[in-house]
Amino acid sequence: MRYLILSDIHGNWEALEAVLRDAGSDFDEILCCGDLVGYGADPNRVVDWARSRVKTVVRGNHDKACAGLDGLEWFNPAARDAALWTRQTLTSRNLEFLRRLPQGPVAMDSFQLLHGSPLDEDEYLVSTFAVAQIVDYLERPISFFGHTHLQGGFLCYRNSVKRLDRPHLGETRRIIELEHNPFYLINPGSVGQPRDGDPRAAYLAYDSENRLVEFRRVPYDVRKSQEKIRGAGLPALLADRLELGS
Repeated sequence: MRYLILSDIHGNWEALEAVLRDAGSDFDEILCCGDLVGYGADPNRVVDWARSRVKTVVRGNHDKACAGLDGLEWFNPAARDAALWTRQTLTSRNLEFLRRLPQGPVAMDSFQLLHGSPLDEDEYLVSTFAVAQIVDYLERPISFFGHTHLQGGFLCYRNSVKRLDRPHLGETRRIIELEHNPFYLINPGSVGQPRDGDPRAAYLAYDSENRLVEFRRVPYDVRKSQEKIRGAGLPALLADRLELGS
């Protein structure tokens, strides 16, 4: 099976459209590690697409907050304003879809999907130290996760954890052949709001038969996304950060 795996789209239709155009039809199923909405100006368009095209979506913290399932006290002011705007903008059908999203991890044959960590869906797995603490709780040898907006991930041996590198700024893709013995935590990166210093939309393709993960980056119309955010009256910070990838 070939999977197109996305995460953290955050209502950014221009970024999602560029990813889908770049990926083409060379996959069997689409999966998402959460946060369809929040920050961006096209939440309904993104959720409409996910309802019709995505096989499995695990819920993210912004999905929960925008659907009214979680409080906003832990959000910064810009994220909180965006969540309230999104909650008011979403159709009743799309709100219900978000409310019904499953909490990760969700098992998918030989791998699993989650948003944060297997112990806490809202935990940020950024450091090798943090990953080393949760390896024993992984239920599948391969886990795809999101939340951090950082493309890459971790290769977990019994006594050590190593990082998986994303494509550099001069590259559009990087292929990794997965070994059979270690555990992997793999982040496709953020489609709609990358935070790794690269403003290009991030995603990955996974070939389960050949055990190949391909990290990909693709440019999109950042200016159009920014104009929509500002036009909707959302915080200017959410538009400004898109061109910086931060």
